[in-house]
Amino acid sequence: MVNAARSPTFYEFDSMDLLALYREMDERDEEPIVVYHSHTATEAYPSRTDVSYASEPGAHYLLVSTREEDSEEIRSFRIVDGVVTEEEISIVPSLNESPA
Repeated sequence: MVNAARSPTFYEFDSMDLLALYREMDERDEEPIVVYHSHTATEAYPSRTDVSYASEPGAHYLLVSTREEDSEEIRSFRIVDGVVTEEEISIVPSLNESPA
């Protein structure tokens, strides 16, 4: 989805895009499983804004930090009623990749 805020430091969904997405998901009897985004200047931890916008108690919130050059930090969280709980994640090779 396009960043409606048009900001390098803040992301906001376009309300019409978000409504269309949820209507499409409802038609397919789907619900969000993973909600992800990047933090370009801070750690991969939910900001106050992330927590306030977290409206899917069943979703895993995956954050990727690209603040350090040549390195990524990837973390997953559950956010329910403003409570942030980190989840352990494992990154596994795809079926088309051989292990290193």
